[in-house]
Amino acid sequence: MIERPRTDKLVVDLRDLRKTFTLGGAFPWSPRREVYAVAGVNLQVREGEVVALVGQSGSGKTTVSRVMLGLEEPSGGEVWLDGARWDGLSERARRPSRVRFQYVPQDAMGALDPQQSALEHVVETLTVLGGHPPNEAHDRAMAMLERLGLAGRRDALPREMSGGEQRRVTLARVLALEPRLVVADEPTSGLDPDRRGSVLEDLIGNLPPKAACVLVTHDMSEARDWCHRVLAMLAGRVIEEIDLHAASPQHPYARVLFDPWSGPIPKGQLQAEGCPFHGDCPDASGVPGGRCRAERPELSLVSAAGAAPHWVACHAAARAAASALLPEADGAGGAA
Repeated sequence: MIERPRTDKLVVDLRDLRKTFTLGGAFPWSPRREVYAVAGVNLQVREGEVVALVGQSGSGKTTVSRVMLGLEEPSGGEVWLDGARWDGLSERARRPSRVRFQYVPQDAMGALDPQQSALEHVVETLTVLGGHPPNEAHDRAMAMLERLGLAGRRDALPREMSGGEQRRVTLARVLALEPRLVVADEPTSGLDPDRRGSVLEDLIGNLPPKAACVLVTHDMSEARDWCHRVLAMLAGRVIEEIDLHAASPQHPYARVLFDPWSGPIPKGQLQAEGCPFHGDCPDASGVPGGRCRAERPELSLVSAAGAAPHWVACHAAARAAASALLPEADGAGGAA
């Protein structure tokens, strides 16, 4: 992980974010149903911070990233970017600030114009979005391509590039704008393992000094190696927020995500009542009163005083954390 300065100034502040989709059936007369893709997510990202959103497909992490940037409108809650309210604005109102909040798509090839070279892609971005004069845009584009190791490929078309080169062109377009926020949706998807680290190094290592980054990923090693904090999502909710350099995952679902050797990834149906994971959870039987089946757990602080904040939405983890404090409390009482 590349260490970056952190301050208290928020670049991203999501407050009780919700997103609901209404789906129809196979026929016009089929009943419609609501899908709660995001259900009450709170997320803060500070200057210089890299935060990962992780989880299996359908957990809600990509929807959170799209709502964050205004590519989807929320069904509830608030989105604040760089201290200003972002949700509910028209695209015309967002346009002057849009250049500061950038998105790295998962499909690099689909995001590139097949008739434009690497250099032309970056120059166009700088002139159209950045408002730079053509000569200045050309110089800035060449400088960014050189930083990303693409100076010798400046005239290559997308079909002539490798997958890694296509990703670097999309990164060059974003980073050349010197954004305040970069949201990267699976930026290494489809790449060979030996190329993934270099693409993330190009992204995170070239962020502006006070920029924030949200990394959406399935790759737990990426989250561990490159991010300050990780938020694990399940069924549209954050079920654990953790600094992996200071603690280990406590939620049973997050433990399996980060350590596949600890057990199989659950494939059972998520539960509508109580904890959505209780049907596959190995710890649910140890929680008295059937709380896991009856009561949905909220995020609770399980870290010790003075340690990096560690939040988990799990009855078993909260019970274990409370039990760990009992001997210390008893000792203090005896001394008194």
